[in-house]
Amino acid sequence: MRRRVFLIVLDGVGVGAAPDAADYGDAGSDTLGHVLAYRPDLRIPALTRLGIRSIRGTSFHRPGAAAGLFGRCAEASPGKDTTTGHWEIAGLIRGEPFPTYPAGFSDAIIREFSARTGRGVLGNRTASGTRIIEELGDEHRRTGSWIVYTSADSVFQIAAHEETISPEELYAACRAARSMLRPPHGVGRVIARPFAGPPGGYYRTQGRRDFSLEPTGPTLPAALTAAGIPVTGVGKIHDIFAGVGITSSIRGHGNRENLEATLELIEDGEGLVFVNLVDFDMLYGHRRDPEGFAACLEECDPYIARIVARLRPGDLMILTADHGCDPTYTGTDHTREWVPVLAAGPAGLAGRDAGDRASFADIARTILDFFGLPPIGGGTPLFDAADTD
Repeated sequence: MRRRVFLIVLDGVGVGAAPDAADYGDAGSDTLGHVLAYRPDLRIPALTRLGIRSIRGTSFHRPGAAAGLFGRCAEASPGKDTTTGHWEIAGLIRGEPFPTYPAGFSDAIIREFSARTGRGVLGNRTASGTRIIEELGDEHRRTGSWIVYTSADSVFQIAAHEETISPEELYAACRAARSMLRPPHGVGRVIARPFAGPPGGYYRTQGRRDFSLEPTGPTLPAALTAAGIPVTGVGKIHDIFAGVGITSSIRGHGNRENLEATLELIEDGEGLVFVNLVDFDMLYGHRRDPEGFAACLEECDPYIARIVARLRPGDLMILTADHGCDPTYTGTDHTREWVPVLAAGPAGLAGRDAGDRASFADIARTILDFFGLPPIGGGTPLFDAADTD
């Protein structure tokens, strides 16, 4: 029997403050719980059937039958950023956090970036991406200087208007920044943020690109490809892993395109299909828009039902998240939260309570076991793969 795994990350959909959330200033955060409180009539029947409301310890726990395995995972690595979360899902637990720059980047870093790219720099501070292009967009267009900014995450973000600087030149600048930002200034991601529109109406386009550090240790994609098992990245997965272990990639624009691609891959995909659904985080969590977040969940839920319905014998689907991004919380940053883990496909998973897990790496360990491969690091399987034969 040919085995396949569909690993889907609901980016930013946390399920309650992690045990150490207070250390990150995130006590009381609860992404899904607060969205459900904001929209008590939220319609997510597929997620509910799988068991998301069955997860014990959540604010929205509701006992009832579940069609899949359910539980929640805490993050063992320090941090609450996209790269750290995805790498831990893939079995790589980091001992040290990526560097962050709450006061902006040093003069030396900015001088080197400017020299390498031949343009000046505006901004260089922690900022909301939509706000900083409103504030500095006109000056950027007049001077041709880059808009550089960061956040609570380990990111070096570069914004440029597409009519002032072409996306190709922006991507080249990001590659230049990536090549210079190495330890001790090894930021997790350099992010291209192209925007367009007239003064007073600037908007970010779909040309975003992430330029990540290569993983600093073994990961699930690399282990699978080394064993001859293909790995398809959907969404920004290729970027998050700097392409390491990713044998093919589909870069859809937004959740809908990435879910449509996932449905197509159920028909002819092989090995691991690793999917990121970024809209929860990017469009609604950071912008603190609970109504948009709720609508995004309702848009995705029917796709999840279709994916579950099309699973074949030998398939496993796992749904999880990489961090929280509570749209009702203060600030605009990610939130340190438990993440859900839901699994379906193999016989015997229905109604199984996986409980509280100590690491996202339990997901990688489960998938390696499912494919009959040895572990690559930490993690405990969510279930015994032999029970599913």
